[in-house]
Amino acid sequence: MNSPYLATGRALSRRHFLKGTGSAVLSLPVLEAMSPAFLRGQSSTPPKRMVAMCATLGFHGPQLFPKTPGRDYELTPYLSRIKNHREDFTVFSGLSHPDQQGNNGHASEMTWLTSAQRPGLAGFKNSISIDQLIAGEIGMETRYPYLALSTSGRSMSWTSNGVAIPGETSPARLFKSLFIEGTEAEVEKEMAAFKRGRSILDTVLGEAGKLEREVGNRDREKLDEYMTSVRSLEVRLQESENWVQKPKPRVNAEPPKDITDKADAIGKQRLMNDMIVLALQSDSTRTVTFQLAGMNAVPAIEGVKTDWHNLSHHGKDPEKIEELTLIEEAQFEVFNEFLTRIKSVEENGKTLLDNTSVLYGSNLGNASSHDWRNLPVILAGGGYRHGSYIAKDETNNTPFANLFVSIAQNMGIEIDQFGSSTGVGVTGLEPG
Repeated sequence: MNSPYLATGRALSRRHFLKGTGSAVLSLPVLEAMSPAFLRGQSSTPPKRMVAMCATLGFHGPQLFPKTPGRDYELTPYLSRIKNHREDFTVFSGLSHPDQQGNNGHASEMTWLTSAQRPGLAGFKNSISIDQLIAGEIGMETRYPYLALSTSGRSMSWTSNGVAIPGETSPARLFKSLFIEGTEAEVEKEMAAFKRGRSILDTVLGEAGKLEREVGNRDREKLDEYMTSVRSLEVRLQESENWVQKPKPRVNAEPPKDITDKADAIGKQRLMNDMIVLALQSDSTRTVTFQLAGMNAVPAIEGVKTDWHNLSHHGKDPEKIEELTLIEEAQFEVFNEFLTRIKSVEENGKTLLDNTSVLYGSNLGNASSHDWRNLPVILAGGGYRHGSYIAKDETNNTPFANLFVSIAQNMGIEIDQFGSSTGVGVTGLEPG
């Protein structure tokens, strides 16, 4: 089984020397035994993290966006579901990635965290997602550089080579990977895989070195880039090998059981959210993406009788919008639970939410017409001064990637540009 969080995104990314899986559990207690790695090390300063959650069937704009911008906006039906955290989040409108018309109406799902243009059309090649750029900088500080999670098997994460990273869908597998120690035989098998990986890299570097002496300057530059990537992978391999020999965090709970009811989309979202909290508070990772896929079926929500995808194409039909609202309100209820949980975890006078930038939104501004403009975006936590609705121009949108630059910088990544960004951050968003 390919690990959803150890693909390198660099040269040889198709070789997954490590095997891993996922995790999740309902409302586990916070235990002293789960003291994060950063508290067991030399520094007691809590690290910065990022969580990005994308609902691929969008959110109905009139139920989400306030009528007036600023701090005194009136709560909408969806925002009322997270009203207890009003000072913990900022609502954005008027953001999008440019040129997202693709080979189908949902193609912009591929580029939500990359901003690559014309997804799926002839000649398209995706670029690195912001989570992978961040993981490439800080990923070696934790057991898992990142977690790519999903309710469908697809994820929002893409390597630097534009390769899609599979999404982990099983909370039970994820729990085992994060918190269950392998047997002695399993550890030995994993260590042997690392040794094979190092042997392969040694061979690759040797052959590349020979080739470098035989090519011209232009090809030599390409080879230098390639060899640098291989050496980076070599370092990552060594770090991962070291983590295998370290004990995993301990939790006083039974491993969770995966939800088998395919229609229980909300239950699956809730269960994986619980695992995200545990992964962050145990400092198992600092970068998480979670794809919240819709369904071509009726979700198990009281009052909903129609196929979810069908409802997203409501065509302004009031009855369809009423059912769709029930689904999306349930999603916001679960998001509220997630914010409450990470805010309840204390870290040296602050909370886990203070130290985690949580991006929640969609790749579709109007799912009914597959419109990728004017995306619904909420940013919570991360130490920003929240409590406002920041409304950008609905026609001439601000690049969504500008917000990615802010998030990366907030995590200590020294960049001033990413993808289609045109500036550093989004005006109106201020540090706390």
